[in-house]
Amino acid sequence: MNAEHRGERPGISRRTLISRTGAAAAALAVGPVLGGIQPAAAASWHVPGEEAPHKRTWMAWPSSYTIWGNLLSKIQTDIAKLAKEVAEHEPVIMCADGSSAASQARNACGSTVTVISSIPVSDCWVRDTGPMFRVDGAGGLDSFGLNFNAWGENATTFYGLPYSAYNKDRVVAGRIAAHAGVPFAKASVVGEGGGIEYDGDGTLMATESCWLNRNRNPGKSRGQVEAELLSRFGATKMIWLPGVTGWDVTDGHIDGTARYIKPGVVMVQLAGAVRPDVWTDNAQAIHDVLADATDAKGRRLQVLTIEGPDTLPRISPGKRADFLSSYMNWTVTNQAVITAQFGDTAKDAAAKTAIAAAYDRPVVQLNLDNLYGNGGGGAHCVTMQEPSR
Repeated sequence: MNAEHRGERPGISRRTLISRTGAAAAALAVGPVLGGIQPAAAASWHVPGEEAPHKRTWMAWPSSYTIWGNLLSKIQTDIAKLAKEVAEHEPVIMCADGSSAASQARNACGSTVTVISSIPVSDCWVRDTGPMFRVDGAGGLDSFGLNFNAWGENATTFYGLPYSAYNKDRVVAGRIAAHAGVPFAKASVVGEGGGIEYDGDGTLMATESCWLNRNRNPGKSRGQVEAELLSRFGATKMIWLPGVTGWDVTDGHIDGTARYIKPGVVMVQLAGAVRPDVWTDNAQAIHDVLADATDAKGRRLQVLTIEGPDTLPRISPGKRADFLSSYMNWTVTNQAVITAQFGDTAKDAAAKTAIAAAYDRPVVQLNLDNLYGNGGGGAHCVTMQEPSR
């Protein structure tokens, strides 16, 4: 690991600006935005919306010093805090890398979280590494994987982490599926769960910067990527959104900016004063596309908005631009929505009220500054729901 990422900075901060790799030249990746490829017939199998009932949530315990350096204990503290809160609302299974890590996770998370050591993991980003579960409406459950490759090998390109640092996460999707006792298949495209949103009713949305990227799907056309995603998710329409290439490790995952609330309804976070202009511009561009979009059922989307925080009083000024100040990166549970609070009293309260009204369920806000700041990801990034059959 490079020396600059030890101590105060982690081995991988997924949202960090990357000046040394040409971020100054990065721009909004905007192409034609509405996809039109339709499979011959929509399969009965589909990935349900995240608001649908869950059997449980999967998480992964970070234990790699190679990845996290001296920040490891702080990230573990936030993961444990989140896991205990999710466990208040539905069962949680935490995967830990061996017996020692499992013991550590049990001590941190307590008895309400089920910790297993039989599924090796590299890191905590199970939204990106884990399987996508599908239902068929008749009691069936299966799954597929998106061939996680460490965000287009950006973990190595940006931070000098060895390729092997994420070897366990490259295959963890199939292992989780096997533990859950469900069939598993690999998609023919490469990507991450945080890079795509689905309404469970036929419509997907994703940024071009993630999926139409030579670091993930070289040689594949937009039509080919789209057709595979529609088929796997059991959907019939894709809404392609503008993204940002090269400003963070994820190449602009959608789950920090726009989310489905339910079929026909999306929410977009317009950037607050602490976000760099490139993210402010991208959020507005995403909003504008969605405001003109219709879904697979022909409904014009209802686009709700919230605003990001204008200040991060707990974060030093020099670190605020890199901080993932996204309320949108929430995780939905059976009984509540769990998101972050950032210390901007007015904006925190406004976001909580808006999200609670949209979902018609309680919202819990946690201080997860280490995860959102040093990790560059949030509650959604480190959870994966398994739906009820």
